[in-house]
Amino acid sequence: MVGAAINDIVAGNVKGKVVDKAKQPIEFVNLSVYKKGQKNLIKGTISDLEGNFNIDGLGDGTYTLSVSYMGYVSVNRDFTLSAQNNHSVNLHSIILQEDSKTLQEVNVVAQKSSMKLDIDKKVFNLDQNLAAVGGSASEALETIPSVEVDSEGNVSLRGSQSVTIWINGKAQGMTSDNRGDILQQMPAESIEKIEVITNPSSKYSPEGSAGIINIILKRDRKAGYYGGVKASGLSTGGGRLGANINYSSGVFDAYANVGYGHRVHKNGTVSNRTYLGENGNQTGFLNSDSKGKNIGNNVFVRAGFTWHFTKKDDISFGYMGMFGHGHRRTNIDYIGSEYTRDRFTHNISDMNMNHFDFGYRHEWKTSHTLDFNVSRSGFNSDMETSYTQNTQFVGGDKVNSLQSQNTKINPKSWEIKLDYEQPVGSAGKIEAGYNGRLSKENSPVFTYADLAKTDIIKSLYNRFVYNQDIHAVYANFQSRIGEKFGYQLGLRGEYWKVDAESRGYEQEFQDVEPTKFKKDYFALFPTAFLSYQLPHNQELQVNYTRRLSRPWGGQMNSFKNISDSTNISYGNPQLTPEYTNSFELNYIKNWEAHTLSFSGYYRPTTDVIQNISYVLDGIRYSTNENIAKSLSSGVEIISKNKLFKILDLTTTLNLFYYKLDGGNFNYILDNGMPQTVTVLSDDNFSWNAQMMASFMLPYSISFQATGRYDAERVITQGKRKSSYMLDLGLRKTFFDKKFTVAINARDLLDSRKMRSITSGNGYTQDSESWRGGRRFSIQLSYSFGNMRAKAKKGKPQPDGAEGQPDYNGNVDD
Repeated sequence: MVGAAINDIVAGNVKGKVVDKAKQPIEFVNLSVYKKGQKNLIKGTISDLEGNFNIDGLGDGTYTLSVSYMGYVSVNRDFTLSAQNNHSVNLHSIILQEDSKTLQEVNVVAQKSSMKLDIDKKVFNLDQNLAAVGGSASEALETIPSVEVDSEGNVSLRGSQSVTIWINGKAQGMTSDNRGDILQQMPAESIEKIEVITNPSSKYSPEGSAGIINIILKRDRKAGYYGGVKASGLSTGGGRLGANINYSSGVFDAYANVGYGHRVHKNGTVSNRTYLGENGNQTGFLNSDSKGKNIGNNVFVRAGFTWHFTKKDDISFGYMGMFGHGHRRTNIDYIGSEYTRDRFTHNISDMNMNHFDFGYRHEWKTSHTLDFNVSRSGFNSDMETSYTQNTQFVGGDKVNSLQSQNTKINPKSWEIKLDYEQPVGSAGKIEAGYNGRLSKENSPVFTYADLAKTDIIKSLYNRFVYNQDIHAVYANFQSRIGEKFGYQLGLRGEYWKVDAESRGYEQEFQDVEPTKFKKDYFALFPTAFLSYQLPHNQELQVNYTRRLSRPWGGQMNSFKNISDSTNISYGNPQLTPEYTNSFELNYIKNWEAHTLSFSGYYRPTTDVIQNISYVLDGIRYSTNENIAKSLSSGVEIISKNKLFKILDLTTTLNLFYYKLDGGNFNYILDNGMPQTVTVLSDDNFSWNAQMMASFMLPYSISFQATGRYDAERVITQGKRKSSYMLDLGLRKTFFDKKFTVAINARDLLDSRKMRSITSGNGYTQDSESWRGGRRFSIQLSYSFGNMRAKAKKGKPQPDGAEGQPDYNGNVDD
C-alpha cells in the first residue's frame, strides 16, 4: 500500500498478462527480470488472480523477462525501457503452453501461495488456509500471523487492540460494539484474502494505532460466468451452506453470493479471586466456573454490479447484508468465603445489518483518475436476556432473584469519499481528497424485576445516545530522486465532534436534564515514506505516520453491565483519544524460491485507553481510563520458503517490548465513599511465533499444518500467560478441480485458551477463558462456469475487489 505507492514512482516498469492456450489467466506465475545477457536477478513478482503482473523500479536499458510455472514451458521475452516509450512497456498476453513431459513425470498439484509479502503489506490467501475451512471470519483471523482474537472476540495486531478492521476497504457498518458479532457470523469461505497494513498513508483514516486489517471478500471476475456451491459440517453440530455466481463481459460485471450458517459454540471461564486486607493478608475468596453455549442461525448476502458505460467511466453498486437469530445460555457457579451461588443467563437475540455502496470512477489515463463513493450502513440488534440467581449465605440465609433485560443496539452511518490523483512529470504524482463519516447510535436498555416485564428497575434503565461526525481532507505528493530513491510526503487534517448522552430513568421519563458530553477536536496527521532500491532484488523503506484511537461508544457509556453480578463493567464518558507516533523500518529480500521480510517498529502512545478495576463489597468493577503513556516496539521477521518442490513453509517470529506507565485514579463509589485505584507501571518483553507448512502431494492432495506459540505478556494490572495451538487440514480435488473435499482439525490439542493473572486494590484474580475448543469439520464444494469470453481490463469494483485502487491510489493494470 504505502510502500507500493513509493515503489511505483521509481524508474520504469513492465507489465502484461499470463494466459494459457485457451486465453484463460494463470495466477501465481513466477516472473523474473534480468539484464539481457546476464544472470543476476534484478526484480521479480508473481501474477495476480487475473494473470496480470506489473514490475516497476527498473532503470532504462534492455532486459529479459523469464516466465515460469509448474507444468508449463517457460517463456523468455526481451524488452527495452527508454524515454521513447515513456519508461514503460506492456507485453500484453504472454501465452504459456503445457509441458506434457513434466505433467507425465510429476503428478503434483500446484497451489496458490498462502501468503504474499510486499515491502508495505502482507497478504494472506484464505483459499489456501485449510484451518479456516467451515469457520467464521473471526476464526480465520486467528490463523493470521501477529493477529490474535481473544475469548470475547476482540482482535489484536502485534499485541494491540487498537486496530482498524475493514471489509473491502470500508467499515461496512462495523463498530467496536458490534464487530465481534459480525465477524463471528461472516463465513470464512466468503473471504478471498486478508491484508495486514501496519502504516497506511494519509489517504486513509489514521484510526487504529497498530494499523489496518482489510478483509477482501471473494469476487471472481474471469470473463463469462462462473460460480460454485459449498456445504460444510462441524463436529460441534454447526454447518454452512453457500452459493455464488459471477458474470463478466466487456460492458457489464455482476456478482451474487448467498450463504446460510448454523453455529453451535461452547465457551467457558474459570476464575479464582482472593480478597486482601490493607496489610496484604487474605480476607476472603470467590471462585467461579462459567459454562456457556451459543446456538444461532444467520444468512449472509452480497450482490453488486459494475457498468462500464464508456471506456473511461464506470458506475458501480454493491450490497451486503446479514440476518441472524440466536440464543445463548450461560451457567455460572460461585463458591466463596461468604456464600455459594448459581446464576443462569438466557439470551435471545435478533440482528440484521445492511450496507449499500454506490461508486463512480472516471479515468483520463493510468494514474489520472477521479473516484466518488458514497455508502450507507445500518446495524440493528434486539436482545432479550433473563437472569436467574440463587444465593446461599454462610449462616443459612437464602436469597433468590430474577431480572430480565431488553437491549437494542442500532448504529447507523454514512460515508462519503472523493479521491483524485494526477501524474506530475515523468516520475511524480499528486493525490488529494475528502472523506466524511457521519455516525449515529440510540440504544436503550430496559431492566425488569420479573419475566413479564411489568416491574421496571429504574436504577438499571439506560438510553445511550452517541453521535460522531468526522470530516477529513488529505494530500500526498510522491516523486523520486534518481532511479533508486523514492519518497512520499502526506498530510491529513481531521475535524470531528462527539455528542454523547447516557440517560437514566429520571432523565428519560421525568424531565430531568441529562448530562451531555459534547466535544470537538481537530488534529493533523503527517506521513512520510522513504524507499531505496538495493541491488540483488532487495528493498528498503523507512516510514512515519501519526495515528490515533478514538474511544468507541461502549467505552463511553456509563451504564453498568450486570450480566455477571460479581464482575460489573461500565464506561467512562470523559475518555479522550489516544495518539501514536508510529515509526517503521521495512526490508525485504527475494530469491527465486525464498523471501525474507524484516519489519522493525517503534510506537510511543500518549493518553492510552486501558481497562482498570477495583473491588467494592465483594464485587469487581471495571471501567476505562486514559493512562499516561505506553511504548510498543518490536521486530517482525517472516521467512517464506519453497522446498523440495512440494513444501511451502511460512515462518513468522514477532519479538516485542511493551511498557505501560501507571497512575492513581479517584472514584466516588456507589456507596458515596471515595476510592483511589492505583495502576502500577509495568514493562515486559514477549514474543510469539507461527509456522505454516503446506504440502503439495500427488493425486491432487494438499496438506497443511499450522502451529503457534504466544509467550507471557503484560496487560493492565497483570499478565497474560503463555498459550499454544495446532491446526491441521487436508484437501483433495476431483474432476479437473471442479469438486473439492476439505477436512480440518482446529485446535487439535484443545489448548486455545487465555489465562490471565490480575490484581488491584484489595484483590488478586487468576482466570482462564476459552471458546470453541477442539473441532473437526468437512467441506464439499463444486465449481461451474463458462469462462471463454474475453474480459475487459480489470477496473475498480464496488466491493473493493481486485483492481480497485489500493490505499495509496495505485491501480493494478
